[in-house]
Amino acid sequence: MIRFLRNKVAGLLEKVGLHTLGASFRRSDANAKSVPGKKGKRPGKKNHSPAGKYDALRNGKKKDSASSSFSPVREKRQEKKKEERKTEAKRIVPPVPELVEVPDEPGKVRMNCLPLAREILGAVQTLDFKYCTPIQAQCLPAALEGKDFAAKAQTGTGKTAAFLASSMTRLLLNPVVPEKRKKGSCRVLVLSPTRELAIQIKNDADKLAQYTALNNLVIFGGMDHKGQREALEEPVDILVGTPGRIIDYTRSGDLYLGDTEILVIDEADRMLDMGFIPDVRRIVSRLPQAGKRQTMLFSATLEEEVLRLVKSWLVDPVSFEAEPEHVVTDLIEQKFYAVTSDQKLAFLLHLLKTLPYERIIIFGNWKEKNRILAEKLYEYGYDAGLLSGDIPQEKRLKLVEKFKRGDLKIVVATDVAARGLHVEGITHVINYDLPDHPEDYVHRIGRTGRAGNKGCAIGFVCEYGAYVMPEIEKYANITMKTDLPEEDALILPEKVNERRSLREKGSMGKSGNRRSSGSSRHFRGRR
Repeated sequence: MIRFLRNKVAGLLEKVGLHTLGASFRRSDANAKSVPGKKGKRPGKKNHSPAGKYDALRNGKKKDSASSSFSPVREKRQEKKKEERKTEAKRIVPPVPELVEVPDEPGKVRMNCLPLAREILGAVQTLDFKYCTPIQAQCLPAALEGKDFAAKAQTGTGKTAAFLASSMTRLLLNPVVPEKRKKGSCRVLVLSPTRELAIQIKNDADKLAQYTALNNLVIFGGMDHKGQREALEEPVDILVGTPGRIIDYTRSGDLYLGDTEILVIDEADRMLDMGFIPDVRRIVSRLPQAGKRQTMLFSATLEEEVLRLVKSWLVDPVSFEAEPEHVVTDLIEQKFYAVTSDQKLAFLLHLLKTLPYERIIIFGNWKEKNRILAEKLYEYGYDAGLLSGDIPQEKRLKLVEKFKRGDLKIVVATDVAARGLHVEGITHVINYDLPDHPEDYVHRIGRTGRAGNKGCAIGFVCEYGAYVMPEIEKYANITMKTDLPEEDALILPEKVNERRSLREKGSMGKSGNRRSSGSSRHFRGRR
């Protein structure tokens, strides 16, 4: 039938004088008949089958450009990354600035009175840290003596600087010849429950190590596995990571923990909440035994479950606790409004219209409801970013960078952003849903009122929020006085945009309707 149609078309073309086209139709028909049962090859096309490529390579022929163009580009990129890492490792270390005496202040411990390495004191001075926070004043002397300890401390109390400054001092005062160190080994291991917190700890480590040649590295899931593995080809001084990715590299042999001198477990209570303790146990089993390493454990609470970990992993530990009255800084103004669930959106839009905010974080308890809220905000003219554990890590990092630059003013987040997200200029935090774990409330509002700047935290107290108020009041040592919004603040304005879906393929996973992981252990089933 096909041959008949081809000949018919060719005959018609020849009749109207298009002999060349008619002949080409007949040639293509002849080619089709030349190999019975198979399709004929189109003229001028090379054989791109795998077998054809293999034969060409075996015969010494050059591959076609389409099949070979990607490989050299990828190799060049990999080589460039390696060179960048080498350059960073061999960076020129600036000289330590001349240290300036800090005046005495009653009841305060001066940083430069502690036996920290001179390079660390220089960085502390550059960062304008003059006096120890209460938890630093307690932890630093014990840490510098090499003692194991467990500290009850909230985020924003200065605990990160405490364990980093003491660890770096030990490394600098007790150097190890690089040639004697094993590939993929680390001297200090810091375990973090979340990627955001791990990244922040590494950034803090780089700032404190600015006058040293210490090699700091952060590794976590959701990012380039190969690039992180290649970074482990050199010995690392301070390695920060999440438990899952640390286990991945120890199992593959890329990471060796047998020479680790210091273990830091940050936010142990969060590790329990997120189910990471079995992973942490596996990691600890690969480290030198307790007593041969120094172990520092930090937790927002020292509950029975956390104390059992302390007994297992620490030897003759000292315990410290930040004073309860410093749980919430005086720089944060706290307001609470009584609204029903169906009034929340209208009141939120009223606040966004009237508040003089620079950057604002809106916290909710449910990943899926947060996504819907971000979509609703877009309908009413507000571009809001979405942060939750189900958002791909690369996208989360880009969103945080936009937030830091000020290109994005509003972020809707679960508790994944309550700890470890340090962005300057967050003027307001709104608890669209009050958390059912009081510690999460403190961590959330701690995103504002930082570095001496004032901030404002606003809580929506709905039908459910009333149940969690007493526990938050007790824990944060506050009185939650609720106000009623004005009636005109509860009227929805006109929409300005068509609805935009923020759901990406696979981004919500199977857990899209679940609560944020930070509150799962304490969920009371009231909703």
